[in-house]
Amino acid sequence: MQYIQDIKRLVYSARTKTYQAINSLMIEVYWEIGRRVVEEEQNGDSRAAYGKEILKKLSSELTTEFGKGFSERNIRNFRQFYLVFPEVGKWKTLSAKLNWSHFQLVLKVSDEKAREFYLKEASENMWSVRTMDRNISTLYYQRLVSTQKAIVNDHLEEGAIEINRNDEFIKSPSVLEFLNLPTGMSYTESQFEEALIGNLQKFILELGKGFAFVERQQHIKTETSDFYIDLVFYNYLMKCFVLIELKTNKLTHQDIGQLDMYVRMYDDLKRGEDDNPTIGILLCTETDKTIAKYSVLNESEQLFATKYLPYLPTEEELIDEIEKEKLKFKLNNEERQ
Repeated sequence: MQYIQDIKRLVYSARTKTYQAINSLMIEVYWEIGRRVVEEEQNGDSRAAYGKEILKKLSSELTTEFGKGFSERNIRNFRQFYLVFPEVGKWKTLSAKLNWSHFQLVLKVSDEKAREFYLKEASENMWSVRTMDRNISTLYYQRLVSTQKAIVNDHLEEGAIEINRNDEFIKSPSVLEFLNLPTGMSYTESQFEEALIGNLQKFILELGKGFAFVERQQHIKTETSDFYIDLVFYNYLMKCFVLIELKTNKLTHQDIGQLDMYVRMYDDLKRGEDDNPTIGILLCTETDKTIAKYSVLNESEQLFATKYLPYLPTEEELIDEIEKEKLKFKLNNEERQ
């Protein structure tokens, strides 16, 4: 009946407007948190040490009072959000149509014009987060600059664009976390990552090939930056440290470069005189596949080929284990729905 359809449209419209209002306020709060953190850090006597304590204390206080969503990592993102977009006008008008995940993606884009382009296009064309991620990863902006816009638009019209659905927005885990509500039928990326890392830690230790667990999220600090390595092991048969990084987004050259940097830093800061060169393992898990790559310094390649391989899991073993855990995690989540 027509009046029922009209009522359904009213409810649907109200839910959408409610989400947009909450979403805009949430992004505004995150920006404001970032601004206050930056201002507080700038007033500190020792910027690096003081900044670290600010994030730790703030995260603890907010998590205790408001629930999930305020980890140190997230607060670092809030700070970065403010640093990248110090002018409110650069993002304010777009926040009603985009969610926090859109803004997190463009924080990784170094070119200011490209950032503004991606936000504007995502807002006007209702890009989903997945679509924006794909377009950034495939250098859509750079291709657009170097070729005719019509050609690129034709490519997108062939199926590259996925339109945001408002019902998916309403179930957004980030919004539910912000409101301190149970995620219910959704699971967050951090939960997924935590499950994979936990299983990976157990898998490596059960290999029985000399691995000893050192630490999760180990903090490595330089004069200018702080880094957190997902998993650190020491192998007493190979006499070396083994670093494992897990990425739950698409593999990029920056990810590979970051792991190479971790390996070099670890050799410089942690490796003992009797230790062999450090090994890095990068695992990238996507919706439809998992990628595993080893990272060693160039001068260690021969040692890796001759002495390390008998004790290390193969890339295929790592991929199989992650895929099994991904399936188990998703099935368990579906059973709870």
